[in-house]
Amino acid sequence: MTPTALGELYAGHARQSRDLAYLLTGDRAVAEDLVQDCFATLAARLRPVDNPPAFLRRMIVNASHSHHRRLRVRRERSRDEAATVGADTDRQPDDVDARIERLRLLEALAALPTRQREAVVLRHWLDLSEAQCAEELGCSVGTVKSLASRGRAALRTSLENA
Repeated sequence: MTPTALGELYAGHARQSRDLAYLLTGDRAVAEDLVQDCFATLAARLRPVDNPPAFLRRMIVNASHSHHRRLRVRRERSRDEAATVGADTDRQPDDVDARIERLRLLEALAALPTRQREAVVLRHWLDLSEAQCAEELGCSVGTVKSLASRGRAALRTSLENA
């Protein structure tokens, strides 16, 4: 990948990549390291990639799998970190209720099993098609539908009971 192409990929996808990695790992520092490692690996890659954004997302999903295998124990999520995912860091929401709802959603998302969380994040947070999710998760479209459906149901139950 040329330095120019890598720079354009970084400019266009770094924030989304960090958010994806954070939502999959639950730790802001780990997410930033993971994304940095993925970009470095992509930069060192000798063969060209057909779809760099999709390839990068798949690298991040794979790296989060590796992280969870090594970690084996979920870390506590920082309320301050969770409240800023997907929001402009330059401005905080003025509506306290909206911040509380966002935090509740992120905590419920973090409690999902890994595969369900990945399917929900890729499908609904990043708005990828079911086929794109299946490709990135290495499973069938039917599995994506099932994982996302179960994940949404678990989120709904968790948020209704909270």
